[in-house]
Formats: sequence, structure tokens, C-alpha cells
Amino acid sequence: MRVVIAGGHGQIALHLEKLLAQRHDAPVGIVRNPDHEADLIAVGAETVVLDLEKSDVDAVAKVLEGADAAVFSAGAGPGSGEGRKDTVDRGAAVLFADAAQRAGVRRFIQVGSINADKADDPGFDPVFAAYLRAKRAAEEDLKARDLDWTILRPGRLTNDSGTGQVKIAEKVDGGEIPREDVAAVLLALLDTPATARRTLELVSGDDSIADALSRI
Repeated sequence: MRVVIAGGHGQIALHLEKLLAQRHDAPVGIVRNPDHEADLIAVGAETVVLDLEKSDVDAVAKVLEGADAAVFSAGAGPGSGEGRKDTVDRGAAVLFADAAQRAGVRRFIQVGSINADKADDPGFDPVFAAYLRAKRAAEEDLKARDLDWTILRPGRLTNDSGTGQVKIAEKVDGGEIPREDVAAVLLALLDTPATARRTLELVSGDDSIADALSRI
């Protein structure tokens, strides 16, 4: 399986690329900074240097040609302002979905946020609220597309070692989840076509990933 991953140097993406390579799939990570290529190569991924904030649909579609699936796991990251939350968390996601359709890649998995539907709730920091609005807009755009999409909304991300024990449902109470477990769930979603056109929330729990997905 050839899987193209936007945000290829992110921690979740690096875990996913390693998992794909370990089972002899072909992960391709899109990175903005060429200095990051070595980290992807070290986990077994092919690299493409491309800035999704500055690229166009034809250039991204060329990267996606021949892929079996696309995973959007990019984000502006900590320290970025409201503007980049929009250009990356929304704009780059929309561009990546446009390119997937142009390239004929139907399977599309997008990493969102568990609170994306609460972006307008009072009390959020303005930058975090902008992040949630960008994620929500990217979800709404994706849901309108003729793609076999799945949106995965993880809870608060941690760098703890993965346990493989999760809770997955259309709605879950707030919680946290190791990035390593998010990557393992993304891998399982790639293998589970029946999750297409579903929005799923994810936190740590008591079920194995396989059991959790079998119940949704």
C-alpha cells in the first residue's frame, strides 16, 4: 500500500510511517523543510519536499499519483498564530483533498481535533479557538467531497508510550491519547474500509484497537 502523508515530519506521522514501513508498505511523507528528510528516511519513508501553504493542486496531485491512500496529519503547530492555523489546518487540508480527487485517490484520512465542534464555545484562548475553527472548516469541506474519507479526532496528545488500549466512538468524553496510539489507529483505519464517511473520536481506553473498531 502506497500511503502519502501530509505533515510527514510530525510525531504522529513519523510513528505511522514507521509502522507502514515495518509491514513493507510504502509510506511517502511530505515535508516543508529538507532538513527533516533524514528523520523520515530513518523510519523507512520516502520523502517529498513540498510546502503545502505555497503549493498548488497540480504539484500536490503529482505526489499523490498512484497512491492507495492519503493521510492529512499536518498542523501549524505550537507557537503559530491565528493566520497559520487557517492556512495550514484548513487551507492545506483543503488543498490536499483537492489534490487527492485530482489524482484519483479515494481513501482519505484526516486527523482533526476532539473539540472541533466546540470552536465557538466561550472561554477558549483566541488562538486555540482559531485552531478549532480551522479544523472544523477542514472537516466540513471534506465531508462534502466524493471521497472515502474518515475523520479521526484524537483527544489531548501525549508523548507517552502507546498502550494499544483505546476508546473509539462517534462521541467520547474528553481524555488524552499517546501519539503512538493515534498512529496505530490510523494504520488500522487504512485497513478498515468500512470506516469510510465516519467521524470518530479517540482517547485512551480499555479496548484493543481491533475490538474498538469492530464496535463502531
